[in-house]
Amino acid sequence: MRSFVRAYACSVLGPRGNRNQSNTAGPQDAHGGPSPNSSMTTGELQEYWRKEKRCWRRVKLLFEVASARIEERKVSKFVMYQIVIIQTGSFDSNKAVLERRYSDFEMLQKSLLKTFREEIEDIVFPKKHLMGNFSEEMISERKLAFQEYLSLLYAIRCVRRSREFIDFLTRPELREAFGCLRGGQYSRALDILVRVVPLQEKLTAHCPVMVVPALCAMLVCHRDLERPAEAFAAGERALQCLQAREGHRYYAPLLDAMLRLAYALGKDFVSLQEKLQESQLRKPSPWGFTLKELTVREYLY
Repeated sequence: MRSFVRAYACSVLGPRGNRNQSNTAGPQDAHGGPSPNSSMTTGELQEYWRKEKRCWRRVKLLFEVASARIEERKVSKFVMYQIVIIQTGSFDSNKAVLERRYSDFEMLQKSLLKTFREEIEDIVFPKKHLMGNFSEEMISERKLAFQEYLSLLYAIRCVRRSREFIDFLTRPELREAFGCLRGGQYSRALDILVRVVPLQEKLTAHCPVMVVPALCAMLVCHRDLERPAEAFAAGERALQCLQAREGHRYYAPLLDAMLRLAYALGKDFVSLQEKLQESQLRKPSPWGFTLKELTVREYLY
């Protein structure tokens, strides 16, 4: 609550604590919203409050284990569970669909127990059975159990923000995407990134910088497929995530890539050039990696 109040105060107060008078929406009341004397129309007021709600509402995700299928290979047989993840409270056009097997859930549980044993001690993990794992009854039972398991984990703040939980939901897809990038399969890499990045953004809203490597990978793929406009758009999203993080290892290489794209697209490149020069003066990079050289090193293991 305190962080909410501080953030809200910063949005409506000037740098010295005075209320920002440059808001063109009309007079504001003592709480920072439009005053009763505001010149806003009813439609403008409704849109104002819709934006306010979206700004401060925490992203909430709903987990559903929608289906399951039996996968048979030469030396193994297992069940793959399809997980559908959607954002609640509004229409979500970017729902995530992914598949995990029992051993993936089991690995997540073991890793969480190392750090969050007390926090998850009351959460029941579906037990492994020696017999009947492929029966329709067992599969249906586990679908419900895994759905409840993920929902209960997500309800615990420290768990849903943990690297273990986020990796469980995104790392397999990201590893595949970055592997395709390293192999020059840019279209295939983009197909995967377009699906996983929206989920990664929802899971890492508390730390947007975590999605920067994936966004930079999208830039590299679009650029190498000769789609400079799409590459520039991905780079703008990455720069937004790196606000006030000029010392981050991706910052200078990203600015350099964006500078070249802006020049090719006829966009304003001077401001990007100035930022890059300032960054290099503050913290010269001894290695001089390009953006592509950085991205291909991600998710190797």
